[in-house]
Amino acid sequence: MTKCFDIALSFLYATRLRHSLSLVTHYGTAEEAWRHIDEPGMAQAMERAQREWDWIQTHGIRVWTLNDEDYPYRLRQCPDRPLLLYGKGHIRPSEGHIVSVVGTRKPTERGKELTEHLVRDLHERLEQVTIVSGGAYGIDITAHRTAIQCGIPTIIIPAHGLDRIYPYRHRPEAVASLERGGILTEFPSGTEPLAPYFVQRNRIVAGLADAVVVVESRESGGSLITARMAADYSRDLFAFPGRPEDPSSMGCNHLIRDQKAQLIGNADDLIAAMNWQTNKEQGTRNKGQGQMSMIPLLLDDLTPRQQTLLQKLQEAEDGLHINLLVMETELPYSDVSSDLMLLEIQGLVRSLPGGIYRFVR
Repeated sequence: MTKCFDIALSFLYATRLRHSLSLVTHYGTAEEAWRHIDEPGMAQAMERAQREWDWIQTHGIRVWTLNDEDYPYRLRQCPDRPLLLYGKGHIRPSEGHIVSVVGTRKPTERGKELTEHLVRDLHERLEQVTIVSGGAYGIDITAHRTAIQCGIPTIIIPAHGLDRIYPYRHRPEAVASLERGGILTEFPSGTEPLAPYFVQRNRIVAGLADAVVVVESRESGGSLITARMAADYSRDLFAFPGRPEDPSSMGCNHLIRDQKAQLIGNADDLIAAMNWQTNKEQGTRNKGQGQMSMIPLLLDDLTPRQQTLLQKLQEAEDGLHINLLVMETELPYSDVSSDLMLLEIQGLVRSLPGGIYRFVR
């Protein structure tokens, strides 16, 4: 029942997200914050939260709050992160590589083919990848369908509660996603898919990912809003180019022209830009390491904090995101960032795109 306080706060400050976040940050927990505030409507908010909790328990919904250790670590660093998340399925929002694929709701056949090839090739080349999108018509649902066909996790981020599916014709994909991925939202049951909520959910699509890919986009639209949010969150942003005269590619071309997104033509370009290890490269490296003994490090000149960071990176074959290092070490972000820079100068670690750091072996 402790999470009822988080749910109640989300109801009480439904239009004041930053305020609810500041309260939880200041008091440590939603329950403690609730004890220190005096607002009209608190009783009604708590009653509604208790009803929501009963509904959650009945329908097997998972709730992530900011105080949960497994709250998605990529989202945790976003200044407007959700106070809480509701999930259905087998969602692992902090595991493996996460790629958000977005684009127009009215794609060309080329756009659909690019999306299908991207998702399939990512599946073939990467050991663990999750595809994220908004479940809408066009590029979104093409990405989800392809991921389901490939048998890899896909997470749908709707602009409504988990008591409905919109658009309803995508219900088969939503149900199929539950086996390996699922549906993740910040909206409680009863929330209808209103226009402002689509913009609000886009920040989750952007913040949850390592990389955001825009396949096709006109000069304006939701995918460009997601792209802007990705840039604000320092996520790596990519776009497929199109013919200059093609309206469906105008948004992508402008992102590339303005140097807001990196140009890619396929999954290999994305993997190379992110410096991710492919299955083949991982197997070769593991084979080589099996024939070598670990070379002891001379750590006398490092501080205990730097030694801790280096040990964490040494244990991670593919490196670690800086946010995950902050979580695992419980050190301040600023200290971790400065120590990583010093370790990189000494040639002990290497910084990679997407906020990843890897131990230099």
